[in-house]
Amino acid sequence: MPFVENFTKSNYNGDNQVWSVAQGNDNAIYFANNHFLLRYNGVHWEKYSLPNKTIIRSVFADEDKIYSGSYNEFGYWKRVNGQLQYNSLTKGKNFFIGESINEEIWKIFKHDNKIYFQSFNELYVFDGVKINKIRIPFQISYCFLVDNKIYAASVKDGVYLFEDAVFKKKESWQLVRNNIIHAIEKAKGKTFVFTQKNGVFVENKNELQPWTHPLNDFLKKEIIITAKVISDTKLVIGTAFQGVYLVDLETNSYNNICRKNALKNNSILSIGLDKENDLWLGLDNGIAHVEINSPYQIFSDNTGILGSVYTMASYKNGLLLGSNHGVFKYQNKTLTLLPNSQGQVWDILQEGDAYLIGHNDGTYRYQNEQLQRVNQVSGGWKFLKSNFHNNFFLAHYSGIVIFDQPNDLSAFKRIDNLTKPIKNILQNKPNELWAVDNYRGLYRILFDDTFKIKQLENVTQKNKIQNDFAVKMINFNNEVLFYINAKWYNYNAITNKLELNSFFNRSFSGVSELIPVDENNFVVLKDKALYIINLIDGKFIWRLIPEKYYEGKIINQDTKVFKNNDHYLLNLDDGFFAFKIQKPKPKPHSRSVVLEAYVDGKFGGDNVVIAYNKSISIEVISEYFGYNKQELFYTLDNNSDYLALKNSNIVLNNLSSGSHELVVYYNEGDQYKQLSSLNFHVERPWYISFWMILIYLSIISALFYLYYKWNKIRYIEKLKLKEEELKHQKEILHLELEAQNKLKLQEYDKHILEVQIQAKASEVAGKSLSIAKQSEMIESIQKLLEKESDIVSLKNNIKKTIKLNSINKKEWETFENNLYKSHEDFIKRLTSRYPKLSSKDIKLCIYLKMSLSSKEIAPLMNISFRGVELHRYRLRKKLDLQQDINLSSFMNMV
Repeated sequence: MPFVENFTKSNYNGDNQVWSVAQGNDNAIYFANNHFLLRYNGVHWEKYSLPNKTIIRSVFADEDKIYSGSYNEFGYWKRVNGQLQYNSLTKGKNFFIGESINEEIWKIFKHDNKIYFQSFNELYVFDGVKINKIRIPFQISYCFLVDNKIYAASVKDGVYLFEDAVFKKKESWQLVRNNIIHAIEKAKGKTFVFTQKNGVFVENKNELQPWTHPLNDFLKKEIIITAKVISDTKLVIGTAFQGVYLVDLETNSYNNICRKNALKNNSILSIGLDKENDLWLGLDNGIAHVEINSPYQIFSDNTGILGSVYTMASYKNGLLLGSNHGVFKYQNKTLTLLPNSQGQVWDILQEGDAYLIGHNDGTYRYQNEQLQRVNQVSGGWKFLKSNFHNNFFLAHYSGIVIFDQPNDLSAFKRIDNLTKPIKNILQNKPNELWAVDNYRGLYRILFDDTFKIKQLENVTQKNKIQNDFAVKMINFNNEVLFYINAKWYNYNAITNKLELNSFFNRSFSGVSELIPVDENNFVVLKDKALYIINLIDGKFIWRLIPEKYYEGKIINQDTKVFKNNDHYLLNLDDGFFAFKIQKPKPKPHSRSVVLEAYVDGKFGGDNVVIAYNKSISIEVISEYFGYNKQELFYTLDNNSDYLALKNSNIVLNNLSSGSHELVVYYNEGDQYKQLSSLNFHVERPWYISFWMILIYLSIISALFYLYYKWNKIRYIEKLKLKEEELKHQKEILHLELEAQNKLKLQEYDKHILEVQIQAKASEVAGKSLSIAKQSEMIESIQKLLEKESDIVSLKNNIKKTIKLNSINKKEWETFENNLYKSHEDFIKRLTSRYPKLSSKDIKLCIYLKMSLSSKEIAPLMNISFRGVELHRYRLRKKLDLQQDINLSSFMNMV
């Protein structure tokens, strides 16, 4: 069966019936779905309703407009900023009055650059400016455009041609009178008329005749709702109860797609074709996309009888299928379980007209429609027919057995010393066999022409490979390759060692499921996706088989490829997948892929701007929906990793602010070619947006201003405080100075007083001493005068008394010491300024400071008055004083 992709109401979130299908020039598919107009671009569904909420019966695409017809309403939709907007062509016009009060537009078509809106009773012709209303004189089912002619199929009176605004009856088609006609199509130069209940008629020599195809007998028992020509040799017929029939007019073969095998609903209301000529079916409940032109086909057993398929073989225009439920025969689209074959089947090998079957219960032979167990070797995983001997090998649960007489499988030999479960065996040289344990280990077995074992070695152990679990083995271009611990190896027969295979590791390191198809092609299972690999000019060309064909049905570790005529079959759960090795798809062009961005579900337009921390959904929209849809890859911001685009939708999260570029590529074998790109910009976070930065700057400026003002106020206050402090300090200093000055004056005055007191005291002391001595001497002389009468004796006694009353040396020294002590500071100042003064000079200076006259100084210095004057003169010279300076005043200043 061709691959069928079903869409239900849960997918498109609409109503049940789909009355009409059309593809727009934007490549999207549009559906008239009761109260909704649906749009599907291959990535997501959009749903729209008319302003008056009436049922939409028809849809037609022309240029950039999508026309739709409804109850008493028709108009067109245009896509603006990612959304369809409706423009009514009937608003304000009195089309639907009188006899036209209940008209529904069931079909829209284009003829001679005019758009026709057809109801069951009227035609509305729109030339782009005005609308012309044409009343049909009879009730019709539909109008059909064939060879640029308009056919109007009446309900009772046959078919009319609408030419020059006149309906002319097709008299040669009287055979379809009283038939409701649901389609008129032309193929292979013949016109086909599809009636609702009487099958199909074909025009032959301008007359209608019943279609002679064997399918027509079935169609007469069913209700034909719609039909369409796919190509000049293929028809599609949609029925009410049996789904759709695909008819090949060249081979007269047909295929029925219905609920039993693929569809979700058997009632086909409308048929549309896309650019690939694949089918879009509007169902009574749902939508189906049928890839009738794809090289990929699917067989799926929806009943659950078949189970998981592990092996297949061609059989009489059909297949033998081995599954976990037994052996099945598939012929004429019928699946039959072979009696007594229930159980796990691992492998089927065709040998002539016989089939050898590796079964869980033993080895079976199927020949001449008879199934027979020929031995009890259970769990036959793989049969291998030797290319060098007339024998078979069988890997099974307990080792390997050899059948050296193919016609008698009851006789066999076991390979000694190998009792492990062997799952895979290969042979590329005579007398050598490679075997892989189901769990771990790789074995090389050498034997002679009689199959006697000469050598059995564990190759992984010999090569000291510790991690040898789940070893895989393939034969590619007659070379055995081994997948061990995520690397590919080959065996060097000269060194008898495993060597890394650089050619395979460059492309398939980490790829364990690699299934050879032929010498230049194989299938790879990687990350749950299948790839067809072509070896072209020494390079591996990868082509993805989209996951939708086999999603959730791959049998991991047991995926195999089988050849059946010109197809290759790949086993699946509940069926198999068929494909042809195709030439590479045509190179896409830049207009074949459109990138549309959506943010929060809203179309982004040309200049996409995203708020920070928001996700962006980018839809990669192809012009194709089926096989021709290219396998695409993408990069973001010049990243070196090319990421596969699996579901045509890219969701990007956690993007950094700034400009980004997403680039879409297709793979041209060994390099990636840029196809399209999308630039978008992520705004800065709200907290660093322009306005927030402005606010931040304002706040910072305000803070700086406040800080400045605060500092200024503080500064002014500090200045005031400083001024006050300085003022107080000045006052305090002034008071202190005044106090100090007063104190100094007081001290000075005190010092002066002390000096004066000392001087006076010295003076008084000197004078007191002198007076005391004179008084004592006078008293003594008076006593002598009173006592002595002798003049001579009196004279001598007076002299003696004078001498005795003179000041003695000790008293004088005491006087001088007191004099020096009382003028100690003066003496220090004087001697520091005039160090050359003698003690006699100092004594004179003291007397001068005491303001004594020369006459008073003379007796104190024990010199004459003239001597004092002379000494004063000499002192003036030593002090270098002018004549006008008073010595006593000078001494008081020292």
